[in-house]
Amino acid sequence: MKKCAALMMCIFFTACVGSAQAGDTGTRDEAMAMVKKAIQFIKANGRDKAFAEFSNTRGQFADRDLYIAVYDMNGKCLAHGQKPNMVGKDLIGMKDPDGKEFIKERVELMKKQGSAWQDYKFMNPLNKQIEPKQMFIERADDFIVGCGVYKK
Repeated sequence: MKKCAALMMCIFFTACVGSAQAGDTGTRDEAMAMVKKAIQFIKANGRDKAFAEFSNTRGQFADRDLYIAVYDMNGKCLAHGQKPNMVGKDLIGMKDPDGKEFIKERVELMKKQGSAWQDYKFMNPLNKQIEPKQMFIERADDFIVGCGVYKK
């Protein structure tokens, strides 16, 4: 009986550790779901309350390396879950380490379509390293809501 209990505990511990390691970073599906949730949150609570919550690095829209970023259609940052100091700044000319004007590209994409995936490089909040990232972006009225995943 004791061996069975010990074996069950070992299996449980192994399963928990394996699950935790597999879930340390967000997935594309989770990023898309977070964007949809954020848009619903804006509709239910208004822009001011929503943008403040999105910029709260410990709020309900901060999950591991997932967070929400919102821009207007001119590249001004309205909310940012990793870098709230970017809020209110015109970032249209911002470049990633490879020189890609990713905010400008984001705006151009959203002028042509309702949603898209975008590739660029940005700092991962978990390890503070610049890494390749894919962001799911969706246009909601006159702003762009995004959430991204870091590619390994």
